Amino acid sequence: MTTAGELCNRRVVTIGKTETVIEAARRMRAHHVGSLVIVDEPAGRTVPAGIITDRDIVVGVVANASPYLESLQVADVATEPLVTAREQEDLLDVLGRMRAEGIRRVPVVNDEGVLQGIIAFDDLLELLSDELSELSALVTRQQRREAQRRI
Repeated sequence: MTTAGELCNRRVVTIGKTETVIEAARRMRAHHVGSLVIVDEPAGRTVPAGIITDRDIVVGVVANASPYLESLQVADVATEPLVTAREQEDLLDVLGRMRAEGIRRVPVVNDEGVLQGIIAFDDLLELLSDELSELSALVTRQQRREAQRRI
């Protein structure tokens, strides 16, 4: 079975807790992503501390017309609690937690808790779609093979 570490995107766009929500939105736009992993960097290690999504910004800040938009920090609006996955964790277990928590993105960490990548719902959908396509092709090949044997 596939693990979280095998599927995760290793190019993760991050942001510090004290950066502004405006900076987060700019960074999402610049990198064409829908989320940023909020990180702490103790002793030079990049450790996920939260996640902020485009939806957090729109629904939690813009829709409320926050008068503090200029000074609002990402930690103030980040999705909580942070759910992470270990690199060696089975992908189906990660998917189950995502479903249970109602989240679409999960940072992937190593055994020391250091950020290694991120898994998004879209990544899982693509993988499962490919697998279902292969299963469908198997059924079609089997039917053709049986038909040829009967001739």
